[in-house]
Amino acid sequence: MKYNISNPTAPKMPNLGRGTECIRLLLSQVSKDMREPLVPMLFPILGAHVSGSEFQYPDLTWKELCGMMANLVADSGCNKGQLSNVVEAVCRDFRGHDEAELKKLVEWQKQVKTKSANKEKPARPEVAFWFPPSDVTNAAFIQNAMALEALGGRTQYLNMPEVEMADKMCGGHRQVTQMLRNIYDRQRAGALRATADGVTGNPLLRTNLTISSTPFATRKFYKNELFNGTFGRMVFSYKPRTSRDGRIPRQGKYSGEFYQKLDEYLVRLDICKGRYIIRQLNKLADRLAGDMASMADLADDDILWDISKRALVSGWKAGCVMWVLNNQTWTKAMGDLVEWLVYRDIWSKMQIFADMLCVDADQAGEAQRRGPKNMLDLLPDTFNKPQLEALRATLGKSKEGTDAQLRKWIFRKFITHSAQTGMYSKTEEYLGSDK
Repeated sequence: MKYNISNPTAPKMPNLGRGTECIRLLLSQVSKDMREPLVPMLFPILGAHVSGSEFQYPDLTWKELCGMMANLVADSGCNKGQLSNVVEAVCRDFRGHDEAELKKLVEWQKQVKTKSANKEKPARPEVAFWFPPSDVTNAAFIQNAMALEALGGRTQYLNMPEVEMADKMCGGHRQVTQMLRNIYDRQRAGALRATADGVTGNPLLRTNLTISSTPFATRKFYKNELFNGTFGRMVFSYKPRTSRDGRIPRQGKYSGEFYQKLDEYLVRLDICKGRYIIRQLNKLADRLAGDMASMADLADDDILWDISKRALVSGWKAGCVMWVLNNQTWTKAMGDLVEWLVYRDIWSKMQIFADMLCVDADQAGEAQRRGPKNMLDLLPDTFNKPQLEALRATLGKSKEGTDAQLRKWIFRKFITHSAQTGMYSKTEEYLGSDK
């Protein structure tokens, strides 16, 4: 495993080599301190440009590049606003489309007002926005989803500068859980909706979503969503508070040359249609699934295992986006970035929510509050069962789980056991691996 999710320092992003040129282009206009935190946020924006395509996941299901959601988390004044600049650059064509749609709607409203009460009113035009306002209401969100479905199933994209805006879109905080789950899983809205003109429907939700929030607001918003699957479906990108160096970060300029290069990539997303199997990406996903299981076994943490499954799906979707951007060709650099995205998502979740993921957060020890630990790393190269039992006790884990954990470690060839001495030893394979 390349990355340590228990480290307070964020996993270092790999070099953006061949196949990641579009990502490099977008980061070229971002201040240096925000480049790594913004990378996970780029893929829901770019993925919203792909409609009419499906990609086969290793479990043989077909997935669209909708349902991609990411939450940027950083303290107030830490340059989260740069995300909106990137969004506007990537979604210029969305804005142009929506302006034309709005004109159609305004013209219809004028006609309705000029008709007398006893005259037939003109039918409301089928208006579908690709980039709705961030303060969209639940009724407007559902109505727009109905229009997008009727017009061929285009993905709508929303960028919310504050996490609380999701309550309005979902119809209240109690509805957040179901709505975000439906968005991620490309499900229908879950209930029939009626509009002012009598239209009812239960549209398939093709939506991508990005959110910005402070750590405090993030913890407050998701505190009741940590164990129902909603939390795991959201990609988190956390930027820790940096030192007070007294320097104002510099952003780039979105020049005509920049937009010309960007449009060359966006057209590849727009014209992508059909069904695809990216075998190199699926092979990587299979390998990462094994790494996720090993990481959970080393920490003996079921919550970590559950979180990692959806982090892997989100990273895989990002890989699909990069494959399309790179003229439907796979490279090693793209695989390295997908792997980093998976670990950074998990690392961010642990940094923000580690103490809240304890069953009894109020009674959790300091070791637990820092998140899952690789217990094998905390043991000497040769150890006995009582040493592991004692370590588990300090981490708030039961003595009864010791034997099962030792069996898993032996099965994964992390350790060997000597029947003569009763001692366990870390294998050369484990000691030589990138833990």
